[in-house]
Amino acid sequence: MTDLCFTPAVTLARLLRARKLSAVEVVKAFIAQIERHNPSLNAIVTFVPEQALNAAKALDRRKEKTLFGGLPLAYKDLVATKGVRTTWGSLVYRDHVPTQNHLVVDRLSAAGAILIGKTNTPEFGAGSQTFNKVFGATKNPYDLTKTCGGSSGGGAAAVAAGMLPFADGSDLAASLRNPGNYCNLVGLRPTPGRVPSWPAVNAWDTLSVMGPMARTVADAAFLFSAMAGPDPRAPTCLPEPGSVFMKSLSRKLKGARLAWSGDMGGLPMDPRVNAVLEPQLKVFRALGCKIEEATPDFSGAKESFETLRSVGFLNRYGAVADKHRDKVKDTVIWNVEEGRRRSAEDVARAEVQRTELFQRMRAFLEKYDFFLCPVNQLPPYDVTVEWPREVAGVKMENYLDWMKSCYYITITSHPAISVPAGFTPEGLPVGLQIVGRYRDDFGVLQLAHAFERETEVWKRRPPG
Repeated sequence: MTDLCFTPAVTLARLLRARKLSAVEVVKAFIAQIERHNPSLNAIVTFVPEQALNAAKALDRRKEKTLFGGLPLAYKDLVATKGVRTTWGSLVYRDHVPTQNHLVVDRLSAAGAILIGKTNTPEFGAGSQTFNKVFGATKNPYDLTKTCGGSSGGGAAAVAAGMLPFADGSDLAASLRNPGNYCNLVGLRPTPGRVPSWPAVNAWDTLSVMGPMARTVADAAFLFSAMAGPDPRAPTCLPEPGSVFMKSLSRKLKGARLAWSGDMGGLPMDPRVNAVLEPQLKVFRALGCKIEEATPDFSGAKESFETLRSVGFLNRYGAVADKHRDKVKDTVIWNVEEGRRRSAEDVARAEVQRTELFQRMRAFLEKYDFFLCPVNQLPPYDVTVEWPREVAGVKMENYLDWMKSCYYITITSHPAISVPAGFTPEGLPVGLQIVGRYRDDFGVLQLAHAFERETEVWKRRPPG
């Protein structure tokens, strides 16, 4: 049963479509794995095994084939699921049951995914450490004393432990790449507009995106193919169908030009991170790539990101924070209040800075095909610590500061992926971040796939 749960999702789906496995068999295997490991990890916070089994039985009776064939999926607890509790990790919504699905839930259900539960997230997705007052903290499968990252941490921990074949997630500052990195997974932050979001308070938001996490790049692309594609309710979505991500990931890389930066222009870095990453650069050279040390100009990234993020929090959660101030965590309130402090001039300057950052990254990636850098500035830290107060001896000003290595990329709107790259001497995962040209999500997947194929770091499972 455990081997079944660690079988690549692409393979499982193929066996399901060929009727060599039944959806009931697969769902039962994952239910058993959840019952075995979730008590120690706290990754899946709402569990609906009977509902999942009933859905699997119904799917097995159908004659028509689906893409996923009955693979189970537990959605991030920020994603509304009709009839299944969705809390946003907040005491305000601890008993909330939506009356409609998020667009992505309907898409993946139509593709043959079976809802088996919901995965843990920090309150309203605020922070790259997964804990809240409703369910507590989610632990890292590779070391139960460490954080799994966030905000898509529940999904990442569940996939790493074989409790799910893959998982959805969202990423504003770092929330797909960070938990992917901390749990030895692939986490893809797509180009804004690849995955439509509905319902949404602000349909024009392009800072926060949805995307996949999986054990392999091929599995991430597989899930992504069903998540991506246009929808008339999402005005910023891109026109290409998700099926474009079902193509072969193989690519000749001889002559590809790669830029590498170990500190992204002077960010403090825990030495254990680059001790893992720098030796792996030889993999790209062996593939025929040319690597140079170079860094885009990230001037203005901190101000622009913090301004636009805080205004977004005010937009989405201002009324909730005002009405339920005693129930909402301090970092959410801080974001909302920061949003209120920003003037129209501040927002205007942030938009100009964001535009300049996009143009500088675009120009940088005209010279280079891809930009390589660390995902995080330090390895997984103690699960009881809300956020690191310092990195490499440098004090962090606020709970966002240690995520700069990810949110510097966010603010440029370019696609990025975290791919497993190795482990520290303590056995903690370290991922490599690959950034591609605007809308070249497929190219990012291809380079990550080539790196993964040579290193096979993804095959190292958590202990137990």
